Amino acid sequence: MAGIGGYLRHLKAQEVQPGDSFLTRRGEDAPPVARTRVVRDDFGTPAVVVATLEGGRDVRIAYGSVIRVRTDRPEPVSAAPDTTFSPVDAGSPEARVVAVGQRHLDDLELTTTAARLSHGLNLRSGSQLEDLYGMAERMYLLHEDTEGTLSTLGLLTNLPWDGAVGRWKSIQAALGLAAQILREEGDHITAANLGSRLKEADEVPSEPGRAARVLEVRQRQLDEPQLYEREISRALQARDVPAEYRWRRARFEQLLYLRGRGGSQTLTDADLDSRIARELGTLRQLARTLDAAAS
Repeated sequence: MAGIGGYLRHLKAQEVQPGDSFLTRRGEDAPPVARTRVVRDDFGTPAVVVATLEGGRDVRIAYGSVIRVRTDRPEPVSAAPDTTFSPVDAGSPEARVVAVGQRHLDDLELTTTAARLSHGLNLRSGSQLEDLYGMAERMYLLHEDTEGTLSTLGLLTNLPWDGAVGRWKSIQAALGLAAQILREEGDHITAANLGSRLKEADEVPSEPGRAARVLEVRQRQLDEPQLYEREISRALQARDVPAEYRWRRARFEQLLYLRGRGGSQTLTDADLDSRIARELGTLRQLARTLDAAAS
């Protein structure tokens, strides 16, 4: 909505144009920009934008940094996302993606991802596996739809370890989440079988001395896992909800990995179940908050 002096927008330094006005720290308008130029560093990379204001004052801004300006240029209108599902063959992976996407047609993010994957799903693509896991996690955290979540995860949990760490990251996360849901439903045998697959990537060298060192490091990682305490604390202090959600998701994924493997010497199954339950409650609350803000 336009106000006196135009639209208030956040622009990258290189997007500032003549006629735009910077906002001072007190929220007051500086004189309009008369012209801009880009200064490059010694390697030829853009480094600083120099904006000359009416009256002759120069303002130097780091190239790529984001600043508040008042401008006559409104926000560009983004194209509507494509939510059209492609025709798919019955029983194909794409058919399962379409069925999952149609479960929550009011969820634009979920539907858009499912529609894009319906055009052709490549289960050897790390980015598409990541998209699949993102759909499953969103259904579990935001919609509490375990049936749809397990249907999506089934496209991942049957994939083998093939040495590609990037692809395995999504498969590993899927195995951990699927095992958790099955435990919740009382199917502890299938959950344990899925959890045991988390060890497929545990490659141990054949040399005895080196193998012992690898096993020692692996055990230390299980006993002293990275649970992102510092990152979550910083996000809480900054009241940065998206960052807190992102780091708590990473913590949740790590806890599910540990639980699927059967705990460690310092974290028992009971410890992990308690931590997982607390983290899940917080994550679902954050997911609802972010979804409401995006609506």
